[in-house]
Amino acid sequence: MEQKVRHLLGLSGGKDSSALAVYMRDRVPEMEYFFSDTGKELPETYEFLNKLEAFLGKPIVRLNMDPDPNKNRDFDHWLTLYKGLLPSSQVRWCTVDLKIKPFEEYVGKDRAYHYIAIRADEDRVGYKPPKISSLHNIEPKYPFKEDGITKEGVYRILEESGVGLPDYYNWRTRSGCYFCFFQRKSEWVGLLEQHPDLFELAKEYEKPNPHSKTGELFTWCQGESLEELSKPERIAEIKANTEKAIEDKKKAIAEKKMTKPNQTLMQIFTAAETLTEVLDDEDDEEPCLICHK
Repeated sequence: MEQKVRHLLGLSGGKDSSALAVYMRDRVPEMEYFFSDTGKELPETYEFLNKLEAFLGKPIVRLNMDPDPNKNRDFDHWLTLYKGLLPSSQVRWCTVDLKIKPFEEYVGKDRAYHYIAIRADEDRVGYKPPKISSLHNIEPKYPFKEDGITKEGVYRILEESGVGLPDYYNWRTRSGCYFCFFQRKSEWVGLLEQHPDLFELAKEYEKPNPHSKTGELFTWCQGESLEELSKPERIAEIKANTEKAIEDKKKAIAEKKMTKPNQTLMQIFTAAETLTEVLDDEDDEEPCLICHK
């Protein structure tokens, strides 16, 4: 008997994977949706996943979570095993232990198609499909690339479905843990203003490096602790820089629209798109695709 092939789509809580789930709902009715829960997501992410789950009409499997809290393999579980070493762009243990390995276990030895939300307008330098399984039983699928769906198409899918965007797009442009080290400085300020309790919890993770003789801290931001970032004068500086960049970007977008009217974005997403472009301009370090798509 031929082995049944599973159809799997991982959700990050971000716009692209969510739009892909909406796009594929009726195209592949047997699709399985999953979310690798770190236990440290934003409240807006959990709310959005519940909304998306209702639209899809089937449950989104939450990996890492167990009905018995003592059996959860969440972020704190792994942080203990790594002896307090915070993940960073150089040491991305969170992606490996909280995203990739749980997915490998979820699939097991089953044959599966894995649907990935890489858009047709994305041409990332050096991008390679993640090596999800050493068993070679998982085949990646890229529906957006195959069907020519770009960023504007993603926004249209979310708008027309009524799902919309997660509320965190008002101040943050990527999904992921509330203390994700890929956050830009302005997004840390956004966390402080939107969720001061979570900002304080993130500060508590910053502890002295036991191997340092100079009192160096394990910090989320390279070269700056959250205590330093949260000082009023530093917040004012970050905001001023971001506001100036946004105004410059708005002017550039307006000029582009005048010369290329067919490439304008839908008005409902203009603010989020402008913020995304501004922050992408100031940060050339790409986050883990499996976490932020």
